[in-house]
Amino acid sequence: MIVILVALIAMMWWQSRKAKQQQQERRDFRENLQPGTEIITIGGIIGKVVSVDVEYEEIVIDSEGSLLRFGFNAISREYTRPAFVHDDEVDENGNPLPQDAEQDQVPMDDTIETASEPAADVEDVDVIETADTESK
Repeated sequence: MIVILVALIAMMWWQSRKAKQQQQERRDFRENLQPGTEIITIGGIIGKVVSVDVEYEEIVIDSEGSLLRFGFNAISREYTRPAFVHDDEVDENGNPLPQDAEQDQVPMDDTIETASEPAADVEDVDVIETADTESK
């Protein structure tokens, strides 16, 4: 019984410590916001910081020409634009193609030759088509 009680107290202490660390990180982030920093709000609005008023806990951001004023609690995090990779730059598994391979690529023909099966000659194809039409 005592072991369970000690474990519960330890878990509660660890959780409160973690929450305090997260609160401190958010407080430091908001206090260190400088004009020009790109941020995203909890509503998904992306913009650059224009001014920060620590006394009233307000921030003004510029989102594509529109000045918007938010409270500190509405700021989610600093925004970093995700990297965009075009479909032509990756293979079917999502792995990037080598730079040299893109320039050296040659359009593929409809027929693919393998070492064990040579491609059919045009004459062979004509014979096969003729045989198929005669049997019908």
